[in-house]
Amino acid sequence: MSFRLILASASLIALAACQAPAPEQPPEAAALQPVLTAAQIEAGVPRPTLRPATPPAEGAPPAAHAPDAGMVRLQILLDRSRFSPGVIDGLGGENTRQALAAWRQANGLGESGDADAALVQALAAADTAPVMTQYTLTAADLAGPFSPPAGADLAATARAGTNFTSALERLAERFHVTEALLQGLNPGVDFRRAGQVLVVPAVNDAPLAGVARIVIDKTERSARAFDEAGTLLAFYPATIGSSERPAPSGTVTVVGVAPEPDYTYDPERVSYDRGDERIVVPAGPNNPVGTVWIDLSRDTYGIHGSPDPSKIGKTASNGCVRLTNWDAEQLAAGVKPGVVVQFI
Repeated sequence: MSFRLILASASLIALAACQAPAPEQPPEAAALQPVLTAAQIEAGVPRPTLRPATPPAEGAPPAAHAPDAGMVRLQILLDRSRFSPGVIDGLGGENTRQALAAWRQANGLGESGDADAALVQALAAADTAPVMTQYTLTAADLAGPFSPPAGADLAATARAGTNFTSALERLAERFHVTEALLQGLNPGVDFRRAGQVLVVPAVNDAPLAGVARIVIDKTERSARAFDEAGTLLAFYPATIGSSERPAPSGTVTVVGVAPEPDYTYDPERVSYDRGDERIVVPAGPNNPVGTVWIDLSRDTYGIHGSPDPSKIGKTASNGCVRLTNWDAEQLAAGVKPGVVVQFI
């Protein structure tokens, strides 16, 4: 039996599934002009505040709520520096503000979460590579298998599978971007046909190494990874428990890592009600715990991925620490059994 299966069984992973993203729009529904060009993003400077304007109840959103070229650039630079803004959407918001504040603090530039030209210049000076690149759709991207969007019925999700719902969703996750922004950058592209060239964020999925301590801040809703010397290696926005089912307090340790975990709902082991039936949901990117599970020494608790990156830091969980799949994978690569995890 593989380590993945052993650990998934031992952990009895139990969290509620999130809704999977909606399927891709047909190409004829896309705008003829990109919402932003690669050149605009490469030269962009974000608006002063990272808090997006409130969109209207009806009609098209105002320009202040549209993706901002400088914001896309800033989010990509933060992502590559391992101070994750979560999903790249060009809108900013609290996850981006907190990542920026953590980066400023780590680099001796104060603790403000606001963006300005000097801040972007400092980030760009530390990482001079272009923030945008091109990618050609392949047959493998389109091959599937794909699964229908998950619903509230966990047993139905287990039967239907937890693969990506479409090639569009697969590519959006690969490049850490929302499906809406990926489509907006590539108007008229048919995400069901190989050979087409896309404009995408130039993200970096290099794993962490040497994580000695993880700090989970339940108030800030973040996870920080430190090395033995106390140097901050990475910052991630996180969904951490809820008022009804809070995350643990105090100090625990990492027991192990399970890539591509199954998800087990066992009514005899958890304190919330999803029915009386024990259900095992198969592995997949839209599994309720995403693509990786970092098992903690507190029974049934872990740090893991998510089927919906846009909801990280914005919703509740059933007690565990939820990151985007790519952030969870990056963190998991740098931990080993015995790493200390502090909940504050």
